[in-house]
Amino acid sequence: MSELEKLAEGLGRLLIERGEWLAAAESCTGGWLAQSVTAIAGSSTWFDRGFVTYSNAAKVDMLGVPESTLERHGAVSEAVARAMAQGVLTHSRADWSVAITGIAGPGGGSPEKPVGTVCFAWARKDGGCEAQSCLFSGDRAAVREQSVRYALNGLIDRVGAAVCSA
Repeated sequence: MSELEKLAEGLGRLLIERGEWLAAAESCTGGWLAQSVTAIAGSSTWFDRGFVTYSNAAKVDMLGVPESTLERHGAVSEAVARAMAQGVLTHSRADWSVAITGIAGPGGGSPEKPVGTVCFAWARKDGGCEAQSCLFSGDRAAVREQSVRYALNGLIDRVGAAVCSA
């Protein structure tokens, strides 16, 4: 079992304990988080669905990300990640969502947003949405893998904290 699958398995235990569901929106990771989650037997009891919204049009059409947010902040931004995470909750039965949008490279970067810039958001159906940005190093595969790991760890931290406060 890969490290990502081990993280997904731990996340699944937390969600099962709460009787809650997860859904994801992925851009630069292209469904890698969903693949890691669905590699776990029984994940259909806690993973609802994944959206691969690689283009801006997909973010608008599938998740309801406002075009004005994309125009104002760009696809790789915490504002868009938040809108993606909230859109996931609107378009699924999930209690928790995660969104990932970034520049995996090798091209596409700029001085303001270099290759390796990835924005994340985690949202909860009963309220709350947090976003963070990271700058990862390495080639395209390394940036994508680090992004999935970071997103899963972020979910574990947030769902775990919710379990402790329940």
